[in-house]
Amino acid sequence: MEILTLSLFCLALMICIILDLSVLYALAAGLIIFCAYAKIKKHSFKAIFKMIFDGIKTSKNILIVFLIVGVLTATWRASGTIPFIICSAVKLINPSVFVLMTFLLCCGVSFLMGTSFGSAATIGVICMTMAHSMNINPVIAGGAMLSGVLFGDRCSPVSTSALLVSELTKTDIFRNIRNMFRTAAIPFLLTCGVYLILGFSAGDGGEVPDLNALFSKEFSLHWLSVIPAVVILTLSLLKVKVKFAMLASIVSAVIVSIFVEDTEIPWLLRTMIFGFEAENAEISRMINGGGLVSMLNAAAIVCLSSAYSGIFAATGLLHSLKEKTDALSKKITPFGATMVTSIFTSLISCNQTLAIILAHQLCEGSEKDADKAAINLENSAVVISPLVPWSIAGAVPLASSGAPTASLLAACYLYVLPIYTFTVSIIKSKRRDCK
Repeated sequence: MEILTLSLFCLALMICIILDLSVLYALAAGLIIFCAYAKIKKHSFKAIFKMIFDGIKTSKNILIVFLIVGVLTATWRASGTIPFIICSAVKLINPSVFVLMTFLLCCGVSFLMGTSFGSAATIGVICMTMAHSMNINPVIAGGAMLSGVLFGDRCSPVSTSALLVSELTKTDIFRNIRNMFRTAAIPFLLTCGVYLILGFSAGDGGEVPDLNALFSKEFSLHWLSVIPAVVILTLSLLKVKVKFAMLASIVSAVIVSIFVEDTEIPWLLRTMIFGFEAENAEISRMINGGGLVSMLNAAAIVCLSSAYSGIFAATGLLHSLKEKTDALSKKITPFGATMVTSIFTSLISCNQTLAIILAHQLCEGSEKDADKAAINLENSAVVISPLVPWSIAGAVPLASSGAPTASLLAACYLYVLPIYTFTVSIIKSKRRDCK
């Protein structure tokens, strides 16, 4: 019965992929399938609704943060924060090291924004536009871009995936971020080395476009525009709760918008809800987005995925699979089991959120240390999900930036991080066995 239930869910996902439908349809169908399974297992409708509610309740903080993130990204656009950072960063680009600089710029912007989607739609679009104009191989440039935007999506204090992992494992997000930087140091340097070498053979090079002239048509590009970014980084370093740090950044962005960008309050309020819309068509393609509405789809995905977790926990649907992951963790280390499980959950989930939740449920308990369990998820499910061609985690950033799907093959950081972590875990395990 369990295999049939999961197979039906996989079928729903496959149909959505083939018909190019939103993953929400598959998730909604999955909820019906799993509710039917619970009913067959003699659970009452009241009990099933409680399972769903208990599952969603675990992600209530994430849903609140999602909405705040929507407002934050909109106000950062309206205040000129993102345009200022992009224009300042582009000045650092040298055609001979363009691929490496694309990776580093996308790392920086995604760390500030905390979203791979938003970063790909801003700095990602700019980098891919420059790659085309400079005759840089778009596959390699796209791989560097995807690696970079996922860097921040993994370890930013305002990243929804980092917040989700923190909530699931009941760990402190700032301690998780320190562990993420520590475990990713060598993979990051290795990735930089690979992109530096690839850059020399990626293309002929050319002139770097003058983005200041373009963005100055709509923004003042005043240095005060960077204040909202400084606020959130400073408060994050001071370990202020993420929600409050983001709210403080939003307030500062509103002040900058009004007094530096001369933004009218009614227009600003509309922007916070529906997202930023530039008047210039060329700018709009790179900078439009954000707002509460932009996060509704992601919030719905989290709601449905969290509802699954409540049903799985109460019905024991994944119990037999969990036994296999527990046995696997004893053979190839807890991280190895989490990595293998993440590959499986990423293939069937089509989105990063469900991949993380399923991997957590299946591997829960195999690693007794909660901090290590959190970093295991961060170094596996978070970065493996974007490598699946039909997962929105990778497909959306590639599509929005104009990078080819083949760029998945050049997303070095997303391969190096889990492989390096797995290698280290195996070496440590063998050393313990030898003592």
